Amino acid sequence: MTYRILFVCLGNICRSPAAEGVFRARAPHHTTDSAGTSGWHIGDPPYGPMQAAARARDFDLSDLRARQFVADDFDRFDLIIGMDAENIVNIEALRPSGSETPVHLLTDFAPHTGADHVPDPYYTRDFDGALDLIEAAVEGLERHLRA
Repeated sequence: MTYRILFVCLGNICRSPAAEGVFRARAPHHTTDSAGTSGWHIGDPPYGPMQAAARARDFDLSDLRARQFVADDFDRFDLIIGMDAENIVNIEALRPSGSETPVHLLTDFAPHTGADHVPDPYYTRDFDGALDLIEAAVEGLERHLRA
């Protein structure tokens, strides 16, 4: 089965494009996109240090551009994945009445890490740590989709 998956963070320049890039590299038969709950960076490429960290692991994010999450995304995707609890609150605030599209935290798919969210490397400056967590969670997401 092929899924349409949307990864969401705050600005769509670090965590969600990284998650999209990792997932599409590992599961290219699925349709992916990423978005931010804010509109601060619409049209911008992923943040340079995140691109560099991803490129060092052979994940290319250079073709991605930031966009803002919108209510219509609930109709366009089979699964919406946020990076932290605040993202989930902002996503759910736009849920249309009657929509049953599942929304999860990315870390739900990596319980073995003990993490309850993906920290924002724009602020923490830990791009490799964020990618470690994203890669572990993407592996769990792949297992979940195959089940």
